[in-house]
Amino acid sequence: FRTKIKGMDCYGSDTEKDEQQKPLLREHEDKVRKAPVCGSSRYGLALLSSYGFFVVYSLRVNLSVAMVEMLNSTHQSSANHSGTVCPIHYDPSQPKHNNTASVYNWNTKTQGWILGSFFYGYILTQIPGGYLAGRFGPKWLMGFGILLTVIFTLLTPVAADLGSGYLIAVRVMEGIGEGVTFPAMYTMWAAWAPPLERSRLLTISYIGAQLGTVIALPLSGEICFYLDWTYIFYIFGAVGLVWFVLWAFLVFDSPNTHPRISELERLYINTSLKDELCTSSGYIPWRAIVTSKPLLAIIVAHFSYNWTFYTLLTLLPTYMNDVLGFSIQQNGFLSALPYVGCAILAVVSGQVADYLRESCFYPTVVVRKAFSLIGMIGPAGFLVATGYTGCNYKLAVAFFTISSSLGGTSASGFNINHLDIAPSYAGILLGITNTFATIPGMVGPVIAKALTQNNTMEEWQIVFYIAAAINLFGSIFYTMFGRGKVQPWAVHTRSLGQRQF
Repeated sequence: FRTKIKGMDCYGSDTEKDEQQKPLLREHEDKVRKAPVCGSSRYGLALLSSYGFFVVYSLRVNLSVAMVEMLNSTHQSSANHSGTVCPIHYDPSQPKHNNTASVYNWNTKTQGWILGSFFYGYILTQIPGGYLAGRFGPKWLMGFGILLTVIFTLLTPVAADLGSGYLIAVRVMEGIGEGVTFPAMYTMWAAWAPPLERSRLLTISYIGAQLGTVIALPLSGEICFYLDWTYIFYIFGAVGLVWFVLWAFLVFDSPNTHPRISELERLYINTSLKDELCTSSGYIPWRAIVTSKPLLAIIVAHFSYNWTFYTLLTLLPTYMNDVLGFSIQQNGFLSALPYVGCAILAVVSGQVADYLRESCFYPTVVVRKAFSLIGMIGPAGFLVATGYTGCNYKLAVAFFTISSSLGGTSASGFNINHLDIAPSYAGILLGITNTFATIPGMVGPVIAKALTQNNTMEEWQIVFYIAAAINLFGSIFYTMFGRGKVQPWAVHTRSLGQRQF
């Protein structure tokens, strides 16, 4: 299949049949020795970017814990537990070591605006982030995006003292800063990740997001207990500053600009990506992108998966507290437990996915769809089952954990499919899909809250059924229209030709 794109003579196929018949390895890949993993620049980038996404998610979720201590509601804990569906399983907590930080009289509506304001900034910079990363380079966009978030995180206590409006503005700015991070990193991986190592490298890179959630939730509770809520923002902000210094000195946009990479690794990466990256000027085939069915499949899958993800991320502590009757201290650890399993399965799935493609010669499209189905249908089933566990809190926690853990396999499914279908435009594609995937973070919890005003088991069953149904639809849609081959509008140039709109 051949088409012309602005000075390109492009070869490719958009049919699943061709994807399954053609071998994954290209001829030239057999002639280049694979660069070692240990001590390599590409895996160093994976680890440092994982550290970056740890910072990103720890700064994103720490407010949900701090909010409990920021409110002037000493009677709230006992009031909540008197209305829990299930008996409580804890003794009253001992007094906190330090209680000198300010507290505020914010009503429920104001609290909702504060907690949701992050996503209103986050959604604004998704598509611009992908474009700017491709235009000016992903390193500094990623670096300054997180640095902006760190700076406003450090200003959070001051903003809270000034008023809720200032705090909302700070959270919006944090969202704007974080919004560019994923598109920027996808753009960087387009130049760094050999096709047969994509699943491994990207799952290592993005496991930091899960670890940020896993560590920030319980650690924030401990910080509140031993210090006060303001230190949550100071400590995690300092961790972010350390990351920025390391990122500035150790990371480079591509293997060709890295001064310390070995020649063998540079040759290995460049040769493996030779036929995938477009080398033309700044032309972007927008019409082909917005009309691409494979991209639409990723959008639907990403939106569907995030509906469940953000619903649990924001409301799981509420369910643990108001329904199952866990304390704040227990809540932090138990709410983090599902993300431990998610992180583990994300890394394992990355290893298995690349093994299936490299050693067993499974087509990319088959691997991506298989891991997407496991990562979406599995969580849906266990989420629905959780609603019927009643007050069996051990079974409920187990089902929550299994549900989120299975979701980790999607990291080797639709989550990295952008790099398969259009590596040269991966940042832009991620910006597009993540824009739609941010909407569930804005509306999903609101809908769930509206449906659970009395916190009954039956109300939560409806919430779980809705999330499961959306997940099921997304998995079916992606299975029908997802592809694993570089699309004709996004492949490497062969000779000069004319632009195709």
